[in-house]
Amino acid sequence: MKEFRKILILAKPYSKRIWFAFLCLLISSLITLLLPLIVQKMVNAALIEKNGDLLNSLTVDLLLVILIQAGFAITQSYIFGFVGQRVTTDFRRNFFSHLQSLSLKFFHERRVGEIVSRMSNDISVIQNALVTIPVAVLRQTITLVGGLTIILYLNWKLTGLILLVLPPLMIFGRVFGKRLRDTSQRLQDRLAQAVVVLEEVASSIRVVKSYNREPYEQKRFQKEIENAFEAAVEKVKIGAFFGPFILALTFLVSTALIWYGGRQVMSGATTPGELAAFFLYAIVIAGPIGTFIRLYTQVQESLGAVRRVFEIFDTEAGIQAPENPLKLSSVKGGIRLQDVVFGYKEETPVLKNVSFEIQPGEVAALVGPSGAGKSTVIQLIHRFFDPEQGAVLLDGHDIRQLDPKQLLEQIAYVPQETVLFGGSIRENILYGKLDASEEEMIQAAKSAHAHEFISELENGYDTSVGEKGVKLSGGQRQRIAIARALLKNPRILILDEATSSLDNHSETLVQEALDSLMANRTTLVIAHRLSTVHNADQIIVLDKGRLIEKGSHQELLNNQKLYYHLYTMKMLDSQTLPEEEYLDDSEIPHTV
Repeated sequence: MKEFRKILILAKPYSKRIWFAFLCLLISSLITLLLPLIVQKMVNAALIEKNGDLLNSLTVDLLLVILIQAGFAITQSYIFGFVGQRVTTDFRRNFFSHLQSLSLKFFHERRVGEIVSRMSNDISVIQNALVTIPVAVLRQTITLVGGLTIILYLNWKLTGLILLVLPPLMIFGRVFGKRLRDTSQRLQDRLAQAVVVLEEVASSIRVVKSYNREPYEQKRFQKEIENAFEAAVEKVKIGAFFGPFILALTFLVSTALIWYGGRQVMSGATTPGELAAFFLYAIVIAGPIGTFIRLYTQVQESLGAVRRVFEIFDTEAGIQAPENPLKLSSVKGGIRLQDVVFGYKEETPVLKNVSFEIQPGEVAALVGPSGAGKSTVIQLIHRFFDPEQGAVLLDGHDIRQLDPKQLLEQIAYVPQETVLFGGSIRENILYGKLDASEEEMIQAAKSAHAHEFISELENGYDTSVGEKGVKLSGGQRQRIAIARALLKNPRILILDEATSSLDNHSETLVQEALDSLMANRTTLVIAHRLSTVHNADQIIVLDKGRLIEKGSHQELLNNQKLYYHLYTMKMLDSQTLPEEEYLDDSEIPHTV
C-alpha cells in the first residue's frame, strides 16, 4: 500500500477541494440515514393513524430531503472525480518524465509495447482505484456505522440476523480478492504482450507487407490475444460466481428478516412503520457490506497494476548528473577517449582499451566492420552510457563531471536512418532550437537545400510529415534532419553517413552545406563510403572493439595494414563502381 500513498501525495495541492468534498460526502451520507425514519412515519401515518394530511406533509419533506441529498452527492462526486483525474494526469506526466530520465540500457531491455501498456492499461486500473476506493470507503463506513447504530436502537434481535452473515462474507471476500488480484495481474501481462505485437507491426508495416507476412503476424497477434482472453475468462468466472453469491445471501437474509419481522408485527411487538424502516436500514447496511467486499477485490486487482508501474518508477536513472557539475564557460570541442573499456554486458566487452584524440575543429572518420564498436563510441561521447574503465573527455574534462544537458547542447547527431517526429516540417526543424526565429529556421532549411522543396508543398513548413516522416522521400527526410542539426549550431557534429540517402545532385548541395557547417567544428563521421574518408584529418579504424590503426588517408595507405587492404580492394572494383562504393561490413576482414 505504500505505492498508493506515493500516488496520493500528488493530491496534496488539491487538499482544500478534497476537504470540501469530504464535508459534502458526510452531509450526503447522514441525510441518507434519515430517509428510512421519514418512511417509518409515513407508513405509520397511512396504516395506523390514517392521517392523510400528515402523509402528504411527510411526502413533501421526503422529496425535499432527497433533493438536498442529491445536491451534496453530485457536488462531492464531481470534486472527487475531478481530483482523481487530475492526480492520474499528474501521475502519467511523472511516469513519462521518469521514463525519459532512464538510460538507454533500460530501453534496450524493454519492448516499446510493454511500456505503452503500463502507461495506458495499468495506470487506467490505478485511476479507477484512486477515484472510487477512498471515496467509497468513507461513504460506506459512515453508512454502515450509522445504520448499525440506528437498527440496534430499533430492534436488536433483527440486527443479530444481519451480523451473523458478516464473518462468512469477510472470509469469502478475502479468498476471492486474492484470486482476482493474481488473475488481473496475469491478464495485464498478457495484454501487454498483445500490445507489443501491435506496436511492432504498426511501426514495421512496410516490411510486413513487403514480405507478405500479414497471415504470420495475424497468427502471432491471435496467439497473444487468445492468451489474454483465457486470463479474462478466468477473471469473468470469479466475477460470475461472486455477484450471484452475494445476491443470494442478501435475499436469504431479507427473507429471514421479513418472516421474523412480520411475526413481530402480528404479535404487536413492533409497528409496520418500524418494520419498514428496519428493512430499509437493512438494505442500506447491506450496501456497505457488499461494497467493502467489492472494494477489497478492487484493491487486490489494482495492486498488480501498481506493482507493474512502480517496477519502472523504482528503476533508477543509469546516468546521473554530478551533485556539483563543472560549468564550462566555453566549449572548443576537443574529444579524447582514454583507455576506454565498455560492454553492454560485463562479460562481453565491446570496446577494449580504446584511446584516440580529436582536436577542436578536426574532422575524424570512424571506420570498421559491423560490431567493431563504432556506434558504441558515439553513445559514449553522448554519455548515454559510462565506460567501465577509462574516460571520455571534452576539452580535457571528464564528461562525467559535466551537466549532461550542457554536454548534449554541444552535440548534433545526424543518423543514417533519419528520425522525424509525426508533426509538421516546422516542428521537426525547430527541434534543433525551439526558440529559433522564422528567419533562422528558413536559413537552416536553405543551407540544407530543403527550403525549395518545402516551399512547393501545399502547406509549406506546416506540412505534416506523417508517422516517422512517411509522407516524404528519403532524401527529403534527410535534408530536414540536416536542417535541424544546422539550426542547433553545435560545437561537435556526429554524422552517420548523413548524405547517403540523397541522389547525386542533392548530395553535392548538402555536402557543401555540411562543409560550411563543419568549419571550425569538431566532426566525427561514421564512414561507410570511401568518398567520405579521403578528406578527413584522421581516420580511426576499429576492429573487434580495438583500435587497429589511425592516421590520415595517405598515412594509412603507407602503413599497408587493414585500411590499405580495404582501400586497394575497393580500388580494384572502381572500374565498375567509381566513387560510389560502400564499405560493406561483410567485406572487411577481422584481422590486421
